[in-house]
This record gives sequence, structure tokens and C-alpha cells, in this order.
Amino acid sequence: MKHSPLYILHSSFKVFCCLAMLFLIWPASFSQNQKVADSLIEYYESGEYSPEELLQLLSGIASNIPDPDQSLVYSDLLLEQAIAADSGQYLHTVYLHRGNALETKGDLSMALESYFKGVDIANASGNKNDLGRFYTAIAGVYAGMGNRPNVIQYYSNAIALLKDIDTLSYAITMENLGDAYLEWGQPDSALLLFNQSGKIFKEISDKRIYYAYNRGNIGLALAQKGQDKQAEENISEAIAILEDLGDYRPITIYLWYMSDIYTNKNDWDAAFGYSLRSLDLARQYGLKAEISGAYLKLSELYEQTGYASAALKYYRNYIAFKDSVQNITAVQQMANYELAQKQRENELLDQKRRTQKIITIAVGIALFLIILLAIGLLRRNIYIKRTKAIIERERDRSETLLLNILPEITANELKESGEVKASKVDSATVMFTDFKAFTAQAEEVDPEILVYSLGYYFSAFDDIIEKYGLEKIKTIGDSYMCAGGLPFPIENHAVKMVSAAFEIIDFVEKAKANETSLLSFEIRIGINTGPLVAGVVGSKKFSYDIWGDTVNIASRMEVSSETGRINISEQTYLLVKDTFDCEYRGKKEVKNRGVIKMYFVNGYTRAGISAILKSKSLDG
Repeated sequence: MKHSPLYILHSSFKVFCCLAMLFLIWPASFSQNQKVADSLIEYYESGEYSPEELLQLLSGIASNIPDPDQSLVYSDLLLEQAIAADSGQYLHTVYLHRGNALETKGDLSMALESYFKGVDIANASGNKNDLGRFYTAIAGVYAGMGNRPNVIQYYSNAIALLKDIDTLSYAITMENLGDAYLEWGQPDSALLLFNQSGKIFKEISDKRIYYAYNRGNIGLALAQKGQDKQAEENISEAIAILEDLGDYRPITIYLWYMSDIYTNKNDWDAAFGYSLRSLDLARQYGLKAEISGAYLKLSELYEQTGYASAALKYYRNYIAFKDSVQNITAVQQMANYELAQKQRENELLDQKRRTQKIITIAVGIALFLIILLAIGLLRRNIYIKRTKAIIERERDRSETLLLNILPEITANELKESGEVKASKVDSATVMFTDFKAFTAQAEEVDPEILVYSLGYYFSAFDDIIEKYGLEKIKTIGDSYMCAGGLPFPIENHAVKMVSAAFEIIDFVEKAKANETSLLSFEIRIGINTGPLVAGVVGSKKFSYDIWGDTVNIASRMEVSSETGRINISEQTYLLVKDTFDCEYRGKKEVKNRGVIKMYFVNGYTRAGISAILKSKSLDG
């Protein structure tokens, strides 16, 4: 949720999604406040205000109300009144409110259009302070679009304008630009700006909150540079100031970063300590979003240290609290609906009064209105029919999308009972694939080519997996994960998985030989067989997933494989040895699993080839 049109620190780090509201200097409001907005709305609806108060009242509602749709409604009302009153000051304010609301809704193009209209007004009035603030807002939108040249240009323009006329605004704009460099992985450039803005924040005694976040920013930049000790010192200083100010929400998030620092040092006790401290603080002050984040952090730590059951427990807690936070959005939508209903009721009442007045003037006009009403009913009937048709199409589309996300049997269970129970699978085969040196290659190519290439390969993998009756689970970056033997048992799932793996390798090799604009990769594959648990995670965005040692060992098989090779565990080997020629690699050390026997699959045995030929002849 966003709290003001301007001067929000735009950051890729999760912490600033919660902290940005504190970096506001627009004079109309320091932050959005639903209680203030409710009071102002009640006053507005009472009608007990003077014409001189109306513009200020509408501006106050638009700036304080958190819901962006409601903010747009009151901004439009303010625009009408500002035009009628020929008020340049409030026209300028309207475009701030509209830009902020549109940016919060994710409509970045419309937000830019609104801010640029404000730039025109500021230029016409010669108000450099307002112009600098609009430039800062525009730079923030471009940061959200990933348009680096425009981010630098508009922040630089704002800095040049504000330097000599508004010290605090100047410092915050430098902090914003530094944060952009931090997001782009340029911590040295970020630190230059943070150090300059930090000197200004330190001198403003009544703005310690700005200095606290500046220290936190510097800590994040130092952590990015690998200077963990100095990063810890700065983040600790930020936490100390925030504790003194009683601002606990950002403290919980900074504690996550302290946990990350000690994770990088392999100091697991300290890492767990900071994450648990974050969880305790979030629980103490009822911060649901931060409770959810702390659960996720602890789940990651337990997973990294090999405690799968504890990791799953905290991950489930994370999902539960994340869903409870999302319920807030539903409440806001209900409030927005109630506001729209009330406005429609007012409009109907006004229409009724006008109609009564018209009837008293002439019967002919009344007849004309009856004709208009009949036309309106006809159009409404047509609209209802069209709406029903649209709903039917959307329902069919939703079912198709659900089947793309979940196996059919799981999707049916979800539609029938509203939930999916986790199921234990006694025997399943899991495969992981991974492209060698993907990360390094990704940094050097155009993102569109990278995504298109991955889509090309993964679409082919999907076809191969479907051919053998296997189930795709998910993709994680450049890794592809699938399983056989679920959600219902199938025969020879291990043999089918290895056969599919050979086709995947063959496809990758052929793609590499073709001279196209696509990227070429070298692939590793790992396979393991055993029991696991399968089920659906989440209640908003469903995700079919699998858990257990079988899954973890399959991942380790992939990591221990070589390019162009299929590495399998002993459990899989025992099921496929009659069909495939396997090469014993010996016992290999595996992270968090000790020593495991591994085998390379070299190809089909004669018996395996005969079985395939026999199967094809029967199919024919």
C-alpha cells in the first residue's frame, strides 16, 4: 500500500515496501490514514461545509484514503471543483493524487501521464519546488518500469532543482537515486549518494527516522559488497534508532537481513537468533505481514540446514499468515463496493428529483422520459444477456487455467470440496534438470531472448513429459522438475522417466546444433525413486507440489551429474537396470545426506530395445 504521491524510496528490497511511507515530504499529508479519511468522508457527506472548504476537504480525502480506486473517485471530484473554481493550486494537487493512486494500482503509463500534467502546471507557475517533486515521482515510476536512463535523468533533474531551495527534499531525492543504484547492483555508486544524504539527515534533529533508514540503506549496500561486518554495524545502528522511536515494523525486516549476513558466514545460531527475534517482535505488535516473512525466513534456514520437517512446518505458517494479510485486500474491495453503491443511490435520488420536476412542467416530457426508460430497460436486458455470456466464457477459461496448474484429479477434488488433502505416494520417480552456467549467460544476454529461449526448451520438455504420462511439477529459474507415479500410480514410472530424460538430452543437443537466435545450453539431469508427499499449497494462487527425501535426493542427483548425462540413485537403478545400460560411479558424498551410490545411464540394453520395439508394434 502506498501512502503519498511523492518521495517514496523505490527499492527492490522487500524492506522498503514497508518503509517507504516514512520518506514523504509532500505538505498535504505525511501518510495515508484510513481513520482520517473516514472522518473527512463523513464530514463531506453531511454537506455542512462552506464552498471555500470543499476543495481542501476533497484533497484531504484523496490524499489520506489508502484504497487507490476510492482515491481516484475523490480526485475526479476534486478535478471538477478545481476547474469550476479556476484553482491552479488544486489542479496541481489533483495530478499528484491521481498519479499516486494509478501508480499504486500498477497503471504506470497513466500515472506518468498524470505526473507530466503536473509538470506542465509547475512549469507554468514557475514553482521549482513542486517541479522537483514531480520529477522525483516520475523517476520513481520509471524505476518500476526498469527504465534506467530515465530514472537517472529525472532524479538528477530533481536534485539540481531542489539543492538550494529544499534541503530535506534534496537529501531524500539523493537517497532515492542511491537506492536505484543499489537495486541495479552498483553499491559503490549507491554509497556515494547515501553518504551525502546521510550527512543532511544527521543534522536534522527532529528527523531521526530519515537517518535510521539511511543507516539501513548503507548497511544493505555494504552487505551487497560483501562487507558483512560494516553492514551489520550500520543495520544495528538503524535498529537502535528505530527501537528508540518505537517503530517496530522496519526493525523486524532489518533483522531478516542480519540473519542473511550470518547465514553467509555459516553462523547458524546467530542466523536463527535474528530470525526468531524478528518473529517474536512481529508477534508482540501484531504485524501479520512481518510474521509471515519471518516464518518464510525460518523455513529457508531450516531447509538449508537439512531439517525438512521443520522447514515444512514454518512454510505452512508462512502461507497461513500470507493469506490472512491478503484478506485485507478483500475488505478494502468491499469498502470500495459500498462507496460505489452509495454514490449510485445518490445519483438515483438526484435523477428522481429531476424527473419529478420535469413531470410538473409538461406531460409530453414525461412521455419522452418513459420512452427513454423503456430504451434503458431494453439495453439493460441486452447487457444482462451479454454479461451472462461473458461469465460463462470466463468460467470455462478459469477451468482450463486450473487444469494447466493442477493435475485433473486434483483439480476435480478442489472444485468438489474446496480443498485438496495431501497424499502420501509410496513409490514415485522424480527428475530435476538444470542448464550449466545459466546464471553467467543470463547476465550477458537480452532478457527477452533469455525468457523466449527458456520457454522454447521448457515447452518441448512439457511435450516429452506428457508423451510418457508423467507430471510436470514446476520450473525454478532454469531448473525443470517433474515426477512419475502421481497423482495416481502408473507402471514402470522409473523406466518412463529415464526414457523421457534421454529424449530431453536429445532435444537439447539438436537445438544446440541448429543455427538460430535462441540460446544454446548444456544440460544435467538427476533422477531418484522413492516415497513422497504430494499436495496443493496456498488458497489464492494454487500450486501443486511434492515434498520428502526422495525429492531432495533427486535434486542432489542433478547437482552431482555431468553435462549431457543422466545421474540416477540406487533406488532408480534397481528398477531400470534390465532396460538400461548403467555405469556404476561409486559412492558419492551428498550435502546433508552422507554417501549415496550413483549410476550414469548410458543407453538401452538389448532387452530394453526389444521391449520398445515390441511396444511400438503393439501400438501399430
